[in-house]
Amino acid sequence: MNTVHAIILAIIEGLTEFLPISSTGHMVIASAFMGIASNDFVKMFTVAIQFGAILSVLVLYWKKFLQSLSFYYKLFVAFIPAAVFGFLLNDYIDALLDNAWVVGVNLILGGIFLLFVDRLFAKNEDPNVNQEINFKKAFIIGCYQVIAMIPGVSRSAASIVGGLTQQLNRKNAAEFSFFLAVPTMLAATAYKMLKYYLDFGFEKADLGLLALGNVLAFVVALIAIKGFIGFLTKYGFKFFAYYRILAGAILLALLAMGFGVSEF
Repeated sequence: MNTVHAIILAIIEGLTEFLPISSTGHMVIASAFMGIASNDFVKMFTVAIQFGAILSVLVLYWKKFLQSLSFYYKLFVAFIPAAVFGFLLNDYIDALLDNAWVVGVNLILGGIFLLFVDRLFAKNEDPNVNQEINFKKAFIIGCYQVIAMIPGVSRSAASIVGGLTQQLNRKNAAEFSFFLAVPTMLAATAYKMLKYYLDFGFEKADLGLLALGNVLAFVVALIAIKGFIGFLTKYGFKFFAYYRILAGAILLALLAMGFGVSEF
């Protein structure tokens, strides 16, 4: 991986992390097309630059994080499923990151599902629906987030849909998904970086790429989050659904033809 690769992956991370289109899936695709070797540093880098995206949430929603301790308790409860399954399935998840076919299939399947989400949960947009998040709702949303450990599913999409199943409207479901990303992505980043450091250590060049990637992911994510909430509230999921289906179909077609992608 070189500096140009790091810049491109960081921009992709910032743009896609909080959109329901799978940031991991897009980085797998981009890495394949750029011919980036799938090694331990690349896998760690694609997770570690999520820290920059985390900071964008803290900057934009800092007032939310100064609320009562109950806010943090609910985030912790929602985080538990991902923490448990992430630890138990870490090696399996790493193996899936090498498989662009998995990404393509899940982009399409997720896109087809999103086509129906707005109609399935239309009643949630009623202003009379209770939008309060209790511990039970938080835990269920956290269980949905676990599904996103499969590349191409999208952490954002899974947790937002989880919120919709708990009677949250699109805006509140998306915002809770952002908040839940903070402990989830922070833990994943810390674990991956510590594991890599213990196994290989960090060279000066590695630290430079990580710093660059996090700064870019932070700046781009700031812009993406602001635009996403307004767009989602106004238009719903259909455009993201069409994009996922198209992107997945193109990827699978290219993989079938053996064109433009490195070996996995």
